[in-house]
Amino acid sequence: MHALQGIKVLDLSRVLAGPWCSQILADLGADVIKVERPCYGDDTRTWGPPWMPDNQGNQTRESGYFQCTNRNKRSIAIDITHPQGQALIHDIVNDVDVVIENYKVGSLKKYSLDYDSLRQINPQLVYCSITGFGQDGPRADEPGYDFIIQGMSGLMSVTGESDDMAGGGPQKVGVALVDIQTGLYATIAIQAALLARTHTQQGQHIDISLLDVQVATLANQGMNYLSSGNIPKRMGNKHPNIVPYQTFKAKDKSFIIACGNDKQFVDLCLAIGLPKLVSTDKYLKNQDRVKYRDELIEQLSAHFLTQNAEHWVDRIHAAKVPVGLINNIEEALNEPQIHHRGMVVNIPHNLNKDFKTIGSPIRLSGTPVTYRLAPPQLGEHTFEVLASFCDQDQLHSLQEQGIIENLHKD
Repeated sequence: MHALQGIKVLDLSRVLAGPWCSQILADLGADVIKVERPCYGDDTRTWGPPWMPDNQGNQTRESGYFQCTNRNKRSIAIDITHPQGQALIHDIVNDVDVVIENYKVGSLKKYSLDYDSLRQINPQLVYCSITGFGQDGPRADEPGYDFIIQGMSGLMSVTGESDDMAGGGPQKVGVALVDIQTGLYATIAIQAALLARTHTQQGQHIDISLLDVQVATLANQGMNYLSSGNIPKRMGNKHPNIVPYQTFKAKDKSFIIACGNDKQFVDLCLAIGLPKLVSTDKYLKNQDRVKYRDELIEQLSAHFLTQNAEHWVDRIHAAKVPVGLINNIEEALNEPQIHHRGMVVNIPHNLNKDFKTIGSPIRLSGTPVTYRLAPPQLGEHTFEVLASFCDQDQLHSLQEQGIIENLHKD
């Protein structure tokens, strides 16, 4: 039994935000059919290197980028610009619960694949549109890209070192965080709409915008501005509201302290051998530590340079104050806790039986996530899926016309 067993999803989306959403739904047990362009497929299929090696260690044309967000799906290749391709999509829509798309506003209407067209076929359809700026407003017609949204939303204004520091200036986050967060919000919205459908017997249109999502997830930084009128600035690895909550340099490398309350600050000072810092009232409360941030951090920084990072991490950890080393990705994936939690999983691929991917963080006690299908090759399941709507002669005819593509040219 899977959490979303029986839910069928038609995924018309490409790149990251939409596929991230549909992969979560697939991990939870939904049957996700990914529609791709014949010959080309999802844009991210070409976003390599790196490419997955095959069983013999030779490079394939399966990109790591595509594979990070498309497991547990079936791929069908259909030309949606052709009337017969549109008819095939209409046949599938009659049998699914959810459609996900991330085309520019209005683009799918000319193919009769917009919400208004498809709800005539299936009134219970939950239709999720993911765009850069939403379905309305002065920028609705513009394409949306994660990097652009990181800049427009204010995220880059609070990411990176301050302008007066070496290497200062705006920085994007090291992964496409806006796309990923948008995929998460879309997943929540779809599940909410499916739940609502059990009461109303009607589907609905979901309008998710990358810009809306990133402004919403400015979180405390956005609220800090609304509360004070002061525009938050880049502070590198420092926290605007908590001190000490940042990276520090030890003799060999940097590490992180995340001191979240006043008791932890006292415990930290005693653990590192600086009891003098808690003998003065001006450091005992966080609001005062924020006020006297510069002088306090100067004293801590000088002290931490006297020993290696592991020395400090061990002592601070023993005092139950949040602390940690800074891992690269290889070190992170080899963390014993990550191994214990099974976050790197093997899903045999047609071309590589030892294919590994990063797993889902969702843990459900009764209906756990399962890994049923490796990220599909382009058109791997075209005939399999369309066999419910066409006989073999029709499928071969559609393939000969270039309207569909099947991985195995049988």
